[in-house]
Amino acid sequence: MALTSMEIGFEIFNETSFDNWVDLAAAPALPASLSLYNELKELGFKIFLLTGRSEFQRNATGANLLSSGYRDWERLILRGSSDQGKPATTYNSEKRAELENEGYRIHGNSGDQWSDLGGYAVAARSFKLPNPTYYIP
Repeated sequence: MALTSMEIGFEIFNETSFDNWVDLAAAPALPASLSLYNELKELGFKIFLLTGRSEFQRNATGANLLSSGYRDWERLILRGSSDQGKPATTYNSEKRAELENEGYRIHGNSGDQWSDLGGYAVAARSFKLPNPTYYIP
């Protein structure tokens, strides 16, 4: 018997619903992720936040990060107009490659979608976080 995505507890990503949710700037931090973030900052790592969110969501995203406890990141990278329509794996790979071309080495990467972690210019270590809400095919 085949199960539908709704029967196993996840839905395909809906961009309109997601954009409305982002505008609320109310997403809580995952405690383990925030703890790791702060520990890495204390160890002197430069943290880059790479998201599939669009550039027009920068203010809401930055406010949400600050209100949930994130501080002093090196750079918040969002999709610009030339990134729109690119598959997530392609977009993430290109942005990671740009960081490597600037001389950075990517030691670790975490994300709630496999497209956050795959492709090229990948981290030495990657960590897939659970996301029971949606997936990006």
